[in-house]
Amino acid sequence: MITRSNENVSSIGGYFIKGIITKLIGGKYTVTSKDFVQHVITPRGKFRFQNISPKVGDRVEYNEDLITKVYERKNDLYRPMICNVDQVILINSAKEPDFSPNLLDRFLLLIEYNQVLPVIVITKIDLLTDEELKTLKNKVKYYEQYYDVYYVSSKTKENVTAIKELFNDKISVFSGQTGAGKSSLLNAIDKDLNIKTQEISKALGRGKHTTRHTELIRIFNGYVADTPGFSKLEFVDFDKDIVRENFVDFFEHSHECKYRGCSHINEPGCKVKELVEKKEIPRFRYQNYLQIIEEIESTKKKYRSD
Repeated sequence: MITRSNENVSSIGGYFIKGIITKLIGGKYTVTSKDFVQHVITPRGKFRFQNISPKVGDRVEYNEDLITKVYERKNDLYRPMICNVDQVILINSAKEPDFSPNLLDRFLLLIEYNQVLPVIVITKIDLLTDEELKTLKNKVKYYEQYYDVYYVSSKTKENVTAIKELFNDKISVFSGQTGAGKSSLLNAIDKDLNIKTQEISKALGRGKHTTRHTELIRIFNGYVADTPGFSKLEFVDFDKDIVRENFVDFFEHSHECKYRGCSHINEPGCKVKELVEKKEIPRFRYQNYLQIIEEIESTKKKYRSD
């Protein structure tokens, strides 16, 4: 169990400092104080017996030798391995690789399930013609009812200033489509970061992972984690109820369905299906929803047969 905050706890050595874990490599934790002083230390041995495993993002108490206490988390992400996140800045490429509504919906589902605020960013708009950009914006416009959406170019710096304002006093995660330019955008936001990047593999049509570990980087009065990208998302521990409840627009209209707990698949009187037919919910989003549920059901059947 992770312990709750207590202002009067003393630590080994007669003093403690409060800070945040900003890096974990090889069992060594970098802890940063509110004054941005860093110590590389280890956790107390007894944490192993208390089933406490500190991770990046944890707010802790520590001295010059040890992490002595881990505070309760407000959220806990497994992939990437980070906690206490305020927002996920979800990076999608306009081109090279092409924008994928399917990947966007999969990421939004995972982020909503973890109760973190998603912010949608479309990168590489400099690679589109004016007409292509207009078409893309029309496709993404539906999401603006529920999320903030930004269109940016790391190359031309278009709208990069707007992204800077997102970081103030927050822990943010940069995540999303592999090869979408997460590291390039961070470097465009702050050239002093100098995060390693690689070009898109034209042969494979997708990017190569360039980030090897999760680390919180100080940026514009906040922290950001540059995390490894993913080209495929799976929902091994999900069921269709989790999907139904975390497609925010479907959940918003679910009380209008004829049957309580409507799965929006075969039931008559389904408000979601009605809105799809009226083109008030994009058909591609509904198809993505059905595909995810089908994958979940197929996986369960496979495990039962094995």
